[in-house]
Amino acid sequence: MTPDSDAQDPDAMHAANASSIRSPVEPGTRNFPSGPIPTDFLFQGAQEILISHNGEHYRLRITKNGKLILTK
Repeated sequence: MTPDSDAQDPDAMHAANASSIRSPVEPGTRNFPSGPIPTDFLFQGAQEILISHNGEHYRLRITKNGKLILTK
């Protein structure tokens, strides 16, 4: 795709989105980050994310004041 092109290649966008989706890993095989994880990385432009933990679902959201709220 050229920089002056207004249209985006849907196949390229789908491939980029599919490659950014990660599957769960087995316990003990994870590589943990060396420091804090920025919310920009976690939320990727969204205002809320869903988290699954021990079979329960939680919602983590950013408030209008920039605070984080975790609800079950």
